[in-house]
Amino acid sequence: MSKAAFFLVSPIKHPKGMIYVMISTGVALRTTALAFSAALFLAACSSGSGSSGSGTSSSTAGAAKAGSGTQVTVTETEYSLKLSRNSFTPGTYTFTADNAGKVTHALEIDGPGVSDVKTKNLQGGGMAALTVTLKKGTYELYCPVPGHKQLGMDTHIKVS
Repeated sequence: MSKAAFFLVSPIKHPKGMIYVMISTGVALRTTALAFSAALFLAACSSGSGSSGSGTSSSTAGAAKAGSGTQVTVTETEYSLKLSRNSFTPGTYTFTADNAGKVTHALEIDGPGVSDVKTKNLQGGGMAALTVTLKKGTYELYCPVPGHKQLGMDTHIKVS
């Protein structure tokens, strides 16, 4: 028979004295490997959820093919939005959020046929694009980061 290797895990206090828990090396290695695999899996599943960088978001109604249409830059700073154009007709537009500020910002668009279309959160210097199809009506563009809209990161555009 082969000898099993054991190592001390931890002493545990017990009313009648200390109890020392011992686990075989094989069990410890399997447990460690399982925990590491679970952590790696969770990290892979959660990557890309709201950090800086660039990206395209088009997940809800009103979203069109990414990168198509008229380009509009929305420069975000503390605490304002500045659009590269102020005249809009119905059609497809790609709004590029450019965080020129120092704190985290994002861009969300709501209006006729467009509901809750937004970028991920962008760190200072980050950019992301939203491609939407605008119909006649009024649209609201704002920063959905809590408190930023109330501080002035909110504008409306009229499509006619």
